Amino acid sequence: MLTEREAPARGQQTDLTVRPRRTRRTETLRRMVRETRLSVDNLIYPLFIVEGINEATEISSMPGQYRWPVAKIAAEAESIAKLGIPAVLLFGIPDFKDEMGREAYNPNGIVQAAVREIKRAVPELVVITDVCLCEYTSHGHCGVLSPDGYVQNDPTLELLARMSLSHAEAGADIIAPSDMMDGRVRSIRTALDGGGFENTPIMAYSAKFASGFYGPFREAADSTPSFGDRRSYQMDPPNIREALREVELDVQEGADMIMVKPALPYLDVIAKVRERYDLPLAAYNVSGEYAMLKAAARMGWLDEERVIRESLIAIKRAGADMIITYHSKEAAGWLD
Repeated sequence: MLTEREAPARGQQTDLTVRPRRTRRTETLRRMVRETRLSVDNLIYPLFIVEGINEATEISSMPGQYRWPVAKIAAEAESIAKLGIPAVLLFGIPDFKDEMGREAYNPNGIVQAAVREIKRAVPELVVITDVCLCEYTSHGHCGVLSPDGYVQNDPTLELLARMSLSHAEAGADIIAPSDMMDGRVRSIRTALDGGGFENTPIMAYSAKFASGFYGPFREAADSTPSFGDRRSYQMDPPNIREALREVELDVQEGADMIMVKPALPYLDVIAKVRERYDLPLAAYNVSGEYAMLKAAARMGWLDEERVIRESLIAIKRAGADMIITYHSKEAAGWLD
């Protein structure tokens, strides 16, 4: 640090670089002019509920994330709420799977039971339920299969509607269809309205890409397809105009909220959707994005807190109102 005697006169050149010491005042000023703000209120925490286990088990490809038994989910929900996280997104993994995914719409199924437990313990916590058949079918695809192995769109809609209504009856606050079948939002809206749940909103996975970043999730949810893949009904990653058409269809069918998944490789899609639509917009910071940062941090290659902050603020800056992220619990401790 230069002393007063050594300090150069105004305009005088020096080889030394003088950096002002960071003060509380400069940090306050920095926050005052910050263009994008991230809050714990923007976070949604995903949870995997598994039938047939007694203890929480860590997911090997997602360090710090667990598969939970119904018996332990109320206590976990309480800890999440204490951190100020406003909402959770539930995925269910049943013991029994069949061709039609019947456990998905069983009134006493794994997700339905978890919803009741959470709402009993923490009624103020917003419970969002994922609606898709892939975790419930023996073949791992998101819909009913034809004899020659193709996913049948229209027969699947009836099952998704039944699944959504069973979630609402269990107490779910928001229904989130992730299957990418055509017409699913209209079918679910009709079922909810007919069942007396006109005020239960739908958060549609509107632009869900056939991404390579879902690998750890498929381990966690036991949902890897037994043959083929999901490219015939999830979106082709190069297509942004198609993504906007998919969002438009969901909006026309009655979606209350829309979503882009994954998040970080599709920030441009998030930004385009934000420009065009004024509905609440969610982005899913998916399992592969989480696993990459965790692996690099464990190797000492990245400053974990810094890159998580930077990643989440990038998603918010692109235009997301809500971020579904496995980083929610740790980020809640850092955010004001």
